[in-house]
Amino acid sequence: MKIQSFLAAGVATCALLLAACGGGGGGGAGVVGGGGIGGSGVTADKGTMRVSMTDAPACGYDAVNVTIDKVRVNQSSDAADTASGWVDIPLASPRRVDLLTLTNGVLFPLGEAPLPAGKYQQMRLVLADNTQANPLANSVKPTGGSETPLDTPSAQQSGLKLNMNVDVPAGQVVDVVLDFDACKSVVKRGNSGRYNLKPVITVVPFVNSGGQRVEGWVDTSLAGSTTLVSLQSQGVPVKSSIPDSLGRFALFPVPTGNFDLVVTSADRATAVITAVPVSATAVTSVGSESVRINPPGTSMRSVLGTVNPASATVRALQNLTGGPAIEVASPPVDASSGGFGMNLPIGAPVRAPFVANASSFGFSADAAVAGLYTVQANSNGNLQNTAVNANNPVPPLSFNLP
Repeated sequence: MKIQSFLAAGVATCALLLAACGGGGGGGAGVVGGGGIGGSGVTADKGTMRVSMTDAPACGYDAVNVTIDKVRVNQSSDAADTASGWVDIPLASPRRVDLLTLTNGVLFPLGEAPLPAGKYQQMRLVLADNTQANPLANSVKPTGGSETPLDTPSAQQSGLKLNMNVDVPAGQVVDVVLDFDACKSVVKRGNSGRYNLKPVITVVPFVNSGGQRVEGWVDTSLAGSTTLVSLQSQGVPVKSSIPDSLGRFALFPVPTGNFDLVVTSADRATAVITAVPVSATAVTSVGSESVRINPPGTSMRSVLGTVNPASATVRALQNLTGGPAIEVASPPVDASSGGFGMNLPIGAPVRAPFVANASSFGFSADAAVAGLYTVQANSNGNLQNTAVNANNPVPPLSFNLP
């Protein structure tokens, strides 16, 4: 008998007005900015939920594969696995997808189903287990290594909740994207050669009307896997991606509002463009093919440490003069030792306000905060902060959390 794993993780709720998305979306795997699955009709007392998947970039992996059976939704936020009210959003057959192919606005369609109209507050993503017959249903291929099974921790097999807040109006179609952060979801287990799947998934409802998308360009010298582009709100990334081989990046879908666009790359100062607007109906362009983000070079400082418990997360924040705070790095934590390591820019971050159709960015260096960071550890909402001055060698850090 096949055992199914119900996986869930923390969710950022987006305050969006969900309107009709139209009946024939036609988006698909490999389609940049696709709108999900097209096709289902709706009735007077039902709406349709279309579910797609996308990904943030991964750290040090050539492939992160998951095999998806179905998605389940419930209007109750506290419904148990066996409670009534669950509606399956089925797939025609289990779908194995490499999450790392789903960056720069690419959506992978999962499925759709008619649902009773109402507010849905809980979702479960159902993955197939690795079995003797299919040992690599869920797997990871480290850069320079071989493909190996991705283990699902036993604590997740009882069905952790994926909380959501999505209205499905009668007679309308709602698109929902599961943003699967492969970088934070794959955890190495010491020197065992094994990896755990610790799902970090954000549910993003969106209106398929041409917006909720930010596009831009970095200098071609920054094209590659060491460059990360993210939209952040008060130091919390809401969407991130890596530029393609031409330096182009696309962040989609993202909530409407104003965000800080942060670009980090090896041996470069951090670049920040503040108050980037995101509209529901138009694409926001940051620069152009001839106006590209190209932060100055800098030396980097290695910061190492350990955190207990090893299930905690670690990140480095930098408080720009007068705000905002930005996240500069979020290194993986070893699932066995709790060890982590990252390189932080010593040089001053550069910043500029967003200007539509600008002929140049007009970056200025924030010299007052050069090399100054706060390294933050987080275990189930319990936080510990340590100030770090990267202008000098940094002793190993140690965090102990409840």
